[in-house]
Amino acid sequence: MSKALFKSTGVVSAMTSLSRITGFIRDMIYAQLFGAGAGTDAFFVAFRIPNFLRRLFAEGAFSQAFVPVFSEYQTQRSQEALQELVDQVTGTLGAILLVITAIGILTAPLLILVFAPGFTADASKCELTVEMLRITFPYLLFISLTALAGGILNSCGKFAIPAVTPVLLNLTMIAAALWLAPLMQQPVVGLAWGVFIAGIVQLSFQIPFLRQVKLLPRPRWGWASQGVQQVLKLMLPAVFGSSVAQVNLLIDTLLASFLVSGSVSWLYYSDRLVEFPLGIFGVALGTVILPRLSRQHASAQTDQFSNTLDWALRWALLIGAPATVALILLAGPMLSTLFQYGQFNTHDVEMAARSLMAFALGLVAFMLIKVLAPGFYARQDTRSPVKYGVIAMVANTAMVLMLIWPLAHAGLALATSLSAFLNAGLLFFNLRRRDIYQPRPGWSQFLLQLAVANLALGLVLGWGTGDFEDWIHASASARLWHLTMLVVAGSGTYLLAILAVGIRPKHLLHG
Repeated sequence: MSKALFKSTGVVSAMTSLSRITGFIRDMIYAQLFGAGAGTDAFFVAFRIPNFLRRLFAEGAFSQAFVPVFSEYQTQRSQEALQELVDQVTGTLGAILLVITAIGILTAPLLILVFAPGFTADASKCELTVEMLRITFPYLLFISLTALAGGILNSCGKFAIPAVTPVLLNLTMIAAALWLAPLMQQPVVGLAWGVFIAGIVQLSFQIPFLRQVKLLPRPRWGWASQGVQQVLKLMLPAVFGSSVAQVNLLIDTLLASFLVSGSVSWLYYSDRLVEFPLGIFGVALGTVILPRLSRQHASAQTDQFSNTLDWALRWALLIGAPATVALILLAGPMLSTLFQYGQFNTHDVEMAARSLMAFALGLVAFMLIKVLAPGFYARQDTRSPVKYGVIAMVANTAMVLMLIWPLAHAGLALATSLSAFLNAGLLFFNLRRRDIYQPRPGWSQFLLQLAVANLALGLVLGWGTGDFEDWIHASASARLWHLTMLVVAGSGTYLLAILAVGIRPKHLLHG
């Protein structure tokens, strides 16, 4: 069982790695061509609003509600009933999203007032953001239907196609930055059109593969049907519970709009680096275990359900802990190597490094949430994570108000990380309290071994990084070479350390 899960996770991780790498290339081009100023702040807000709604509804609440219902139909119903579920969910979701998209376009100025009120102090910046939001908002419709297609394919064991689809977004955005933006009166508006085009491209890419699994949707309105109502019943409370991290990031954007120009961009670039390991492994784990947990719950396989969670938690810590150490110690060097070109200057690197270190502190918690939340969603319990999510959200807001004054934008990132630990802790405690999850033997020894291995990693990276001033003034090739050597040395040290302390990945591989 664990070997099959690991293989599927490996496929998703590999495809996600390709997506993250092309995403970094995209962001490097952004930084060089547009820097970190009023124009990029406007674009990132215009993209973040539909992207936030996408993560909240499509990849968040909707996916967590749809996959368990789909798996139940797949396990207990006929192929005809399964096709009918897909048709009705697609038709209903598409119609609702079409209305939401129209409302979003019409009310764009109000949305900016809500999500980035600080922009109203600069009329030209506010107008530019509204213009780009009206272009990017339809992305919500296209990418939500893409997420529906991805949920179907994942539930059918076809993990590679949904995982590689974001690469098309990055390639489209790179093309827009290089060739479309120079044609615009305001070049940054070309990025907004790139988002619109990318949504269409990603949705179109899924269609042949849905036909391949014989579940190509034939959209029909089905609001009153049992399957759609079941999905909606699970989805509505999950809107908050599954995407607390996104809500926290949006709160960060709102408050950052009141800070100096560049703050939104610094948070964006630092968040992108944290998203790299989170997407490659944290999201991959959550994506793979949800269909498995859903089938195990539908088949009343209680012990296997708990073992799947235990397996995923160990892997999340095995990968998440060293990634946290590396992001904290290499924050400045990585940002300097990747983005310190053209319009992205030394000051931008220093400011983004502060928020990156703060975000990195919460990486393990972000990963644990991706693993623990499916333990509830697979059981079609979306209400419990709502309670924990709301508690974490309230705590995040309180901490933001305390930390923003002394730490500025870095305080926003730190509050997000701390609230993520609270959310993960509540999820874990309640899975244990209800006897849904029973830890397998050996956890105390495993945690001690991890601590020793990560200490060794930290010592090597801390010694090898040297003076940050040397990174700032080094050439691009020298920075890249130095960072590559550090990554190789750090990876080798960690691998040797976990073997030396007695951790054998094959034991985790086979459960």
